[in-house]
Amino acid sequence: MFEVTDTQKIGAGLAGFGMFFLFLGMLMLFDKSLLALGNILFIAGLAAVIGRERTFRFFFQRHKIRGSIAFFGGIIIVLVGWPLVGMIFEGYGFFLLFSGFFPVAINFLRRVPILGTILNMPGISKLINWLETPSGREFSPKS
Repeated sequence: MFEVTDTQKIGAGLAGFGMFFLFLGMLMLFDKSLLALGNILFIAGLAAVIGRERTFRFFFQRHKIRGSIAFFGGIIIVLVGWPLVGMIFEGYGFFLLFSGFFPVAINFLRRVPILGTILNMPGISKLINWLETPSGREFSPKS
């Protein structure tokens, strides 16, 4: 087993609060203050959990640069004062950055008792299978 340091515990808390404030900001009709706070806490928490150098390397890999530009550009757009447009850019960047983790997360969620049943429903299952297929999304949700 591995040791979890105090910095990593604090980082997990910061990232959790960041996601909470992002959710609350969207719930409050895209309140730019809550969204900006959520973004800052999430990035700070991520850096505390995996380290500053690894965070920097994750965001600025050659094949992830487009997602990083969209994600950080969305944060800047939110800070400038256009929260809806900024969150659309952030969502696109988040999808590009973390799409490699989707198959693992979906397989985990399918094993959760109630949630797995919901994810295996006919209409939802096609969308989930589309999200799960790697490399170019060759599966069409219409088929």
